[in-house]
Amino acid sequence: MSFEHAPTSQLLFQPPCGPVTGWADGDVLRASGIPYATAGRFQPPVPAPDWTSEFSATSLSPACPQAPVPFLDDVLGTRYGELPGSEDCQNLSITMPGDLRPEERLPVMVWIHGGSYTTGSGDLAIFDPARLVAENRVIVVSVTYRLGLFGFLATPTGRPGNLGLLDQLEAFRWVQRNIAGFGGDPGRVTAFGQSAGGDAIAHLMAVPEAPRLFQRAIIQSAPLGITRGRARMNHAMGTAAESLTEETPAMEVVAREADVAQVARKFGMLAAMPFGTQYGHDPLPEERGIEEAWNRAAPAIDVLIGHTSEEARLFLPRSPRLMRLGGIPLAGPAAVRAIDWVVTETVYGRATRRFARRHAKAGGRAHRYVLDWHAPGNIFGAAHTVDLPLLLGNRKTWDGVGLIAGADWADVDAAGRRMRALWAGFASGQDLGDSGSIPGVLRYRAV
Repeated sequence: MSFEHAPTSQLLFQPPCGPVTGWADGDVLRASGIPYATAGRFQPPVPAPDWTSEFSATSLSPACPQAPVPFLDDVLGTRYGELPGSEDCQNLSITMPGDLRPEERLPVMVWIHGGSYTTGSGDLAIFDPARLVAENRVIVVSVTYRLGLFGFLATPTGRPGNLGLLDQLEAFRWVQRNIAGFGGDPGRVTAFGQSAGGDAIAHLMAVPEAPRLFQRAIIQSAPLGITRGRARMNHAMGTAAESLTEETPAMEVVAREADVAQVARKFGMLAAMPFGTQYGHDPLPEERGIEEAWNRAAPAIDVLIGHTSEEARLFLPRSPRLMRLGGIPLAGPAAVRAIDWVVTETVYGRATRRFARRHAKAGGRAHRYVLDWHAPGNIFGAAHTVDLPLLLGNRKTWDGVGLIAGADWADVDAAGRRMRALWAGFASGQDLGDSGSIPGVLRYRAV
C-alpha cells in the first residue's frame, strides 16, 4: 500500500484499479462510492474498468431504487431518501483506521447489508462501521448491490436471477485485487452480513471460488428456514414481472414490486421474504446440490453463525391481532412469547443449527451464537436487527430509536464495544475456543 496526504487533507491511494482520493473523517479514513462493477438493467455485472486519473472517492454510494418502508424507518431510525437512488449502484466504500500506516496489512471485513433483498444500502448511517474500525484496527468494506426486481428475480423467458448476488461476487473479487492498496490483507477477509445479507453470504459460500474470496463468514440472523422449496413461488412472481422491460422507468419498476410480491402471499411462510436467492441460476447450483456445494467449501471457511433470541418480535407491532392478544392479562404475553418462539425457530433457529452442524461435519470450523441483549421494557425485546446498533452506526443514528428506546446509550455502547471486539477478533483469526459469552449480551459455542 502507498498513500499520501493531498494538500486538501485528502488521501491518495494507489490500488491496481487506479488512483483513489479518500479523506480523513475523525478517527477513521474513508474512500467512498468506488465502482466495482457495471451492468445494464437485468444484465449480469462486469468488472468496472480501471482508470488512470484520480478517482474522487468522497461521495457515499447511491442506493438501488426502492420503495419506502415507514415501519422500518420508525424502528431503525432510517430516513427514506437518505441516499440518492440509482440503478448504477454497484459501488463500495472503505473505512480504515485513522492512523493507518503504509506498511500495514489489516484484517478486512466485507459488509453485506440486509433488508429482505428489497431495501437498504451499504452506506446508510445505521451501517456506518467507524466504531468497529477505530476500536479494533480492521478495515470494513461496505457493499451496495441491486435489490428486488432489479437484482433478485428470474423470469420464465430467461431474464437472469441472482443478479444482486453476482454483484456481490464482483465486489469480493474487487477486494481481492485492490484492498492491499488500502492497507488490507487479502488473505484475511471476512464476509459479514445480517438478515438477507447473512443469507447472501451463506449462499456465496456455495460458489466454487468462495474460499479464494473470503476465509471467514459471520452470518447474522439469516432466514435460512425459508430459502428452500421456493421454485413455484419464484416462477409465479417471475411471470407477474415479465412485462417489465429495460425501458420501464425505474420508479415504475419499484412500484410494481409490491404487486409481484403479492403473488407470493399464497405460498405461506415463504412469502415473508418473497425476493431472494434462486437455486439453479448462476452462480448457484440446483437446490438438490446446495448441501454438497457448501460441504466442498467448509474446510476453507470458518463460520460464526447465529441469531437473536426473539427474532419475530420485530414484526409484532405490525400485527394488530397479535397486539390485541398481547394485551390480554396473564395469558396474552405468554401466547405472544410462544408465537415468537415458533417463528424464530422456524425461520432462523433450526436452520441455523443445521447449517452449523453440517459445516462442522464437512470439516469446517463453526461457532454458533444466540444474542439476547435488549433495551429494558422495550416491546421489541431481543428482536431481529437488535444486533445492528451494537455493531454499526453511532449514538447520533441510534440513541432513542424505537428498536432500543429505553436503553441508556452508555449501556448500549458498552455491550456493543465487547461485541465489536468479538466480531473483529474472529475476523483477525483469533480462536474463540469451545464456548464463551458476553454477559447480558450473547453466548456462543463451538459446534
